[in-house]
Amino acid sequence: MNGVERSGHTATVWCLTNRSFNNSCEPFVNLENYFPVLLFILVGIGVGVVPQILGRILGPYKPDAAKLSPYECGFEAFEDARMKFDVRYYLVAILFILFDLETAFFFPWGVSMRELGWQGYVTMMVFIAEFVVGFWYIWKKGALDWE
Repeated sequence: MNGVERSGHTATVWCLTNRSFNNSCEPFVNLENYFPVLLFILVGIGVGVVPQILGRILGPYKPDAAKLSPYECGFEAFEDARMKFDVRYYLVAILFILFDLETAFFFPWGVSMRELGWQGYVTMMVFIAEFVVGFWYIWKKGALDWE
């Protein structure tokens, strides 16, 4: 690949060119702007992987029956750990996430309400009305009733 020096910068910019149109090395993609993203990914991988590798290398590995047995808070397991959960737990969790994400849209709307004017107000009222109708529907269906 060709390295090209940009004027005023000391960093090398690798250019990807379409040489069928011209034979010069005009930068098509400036990869210099992606360096912070690459650095962030590498640091994240390093923080996750390096301690595990060091623990595997430096730590003793002596498995025995007590270490390999399942336990509940230090006690022997009373029953099978794979219990069946009622579907209503999952339904309540999904509904919580749905309505919690709705509230995330209220903050930017509240901050920029003056700039949005009546169009932003009407749009947000339609958005809220959709969720009110959805909440009313799940309430009438009895999805929130716990028996």
